[in-house]
Amino acid sequence: MHFPTHSVLGVTTPPLSSRNSTHNLLKFPLFSKKRTADELKLIRFVIQNFGYKPVHIQHFKQALTHKSILSEEALLQANERLEFLGDAILDAIVASYIFEKYPDADEGKLTKIKSKIVNRKTLSGIGERMGIRQHLIYNQSRSINLAGLEGNALEALVGAIYLDAGYDRTKQVIRNNVLRKYLNLAQLLEEEIDFKSALFIWCQRKKLSIEFKLLDEQFIEGKWQYEMEVQINRTAYGKGKGLSKKEAEQAASKETLALMGEI
Repeated sequence: MHFPTHSVLGVTTPPLSSRNSTHNLLKFPLFSKKRTADELKLIRFVIQNFGYKPVHIQHFKQALTHKSILSEEALLQANERLEFLGDAILDAIVASYIFEKYPDADEGKLTKIKSKIVNRKTLSGIGERMGIRQHLIYNQSRSINLAGLEGNALEALVGAIYLDAGYDRTKQVIRNNVLRKYLNLAQLLEEEIDFKSALFIWCQRKKLSIEFKLLDEQFIEGKWQYEMEVQINRTAYGKGKGLSKKEAEQAASKETLALMGEI
């Protein structure tokens, strides 16, 4: 394109429109930043397992970064904040999914189904099948429960996708590429929930102490009956009865999880 020139005090200058065009060319790089080998590996992993191509790769790096590898000053760069966000997003997506899938189920049954999907055991299993541990960034010199890290990182990756693409796209990704691909819902519904293990995992995540206290034991009509109480940080929570201590502990754990809003 030809732009007319102007002469001011003998110096020829291009017109404003031409200068603006040159400025805009300088403002935007002609080539995007080249991805590192690790970034390309991470992008392939996310595409393979979630059917989504990351835009802001930093979200996904953070989602896989455990605090064990960071200094005290850099702990906010760990994946815990993204895990918190992803936990809430995943909860909403799963709730809407089962609400639509089971139109005749009441609130109690929907809650039970949701708790089986979003509990730590299920999420850790999905994370393991995805191979998340091959991409985790953590201090390998420390003894760390990698299965637990995988479940946490899965939630953090959901948070990363949400920040990258918004709720509607995340909902589509999780439904089409996670729930349908990695979740055998029929098999899951046949399994009994181990409420005691779920409660122990919950307390570990919150860094809380837990113990079970025997409140009562009676021999009635030829059978022993037990009553147990859950104490978290020495504070009494749920109680439960059963024909064995184990059964009573399960009942007490279930009541405690319900009090905590976890089921």
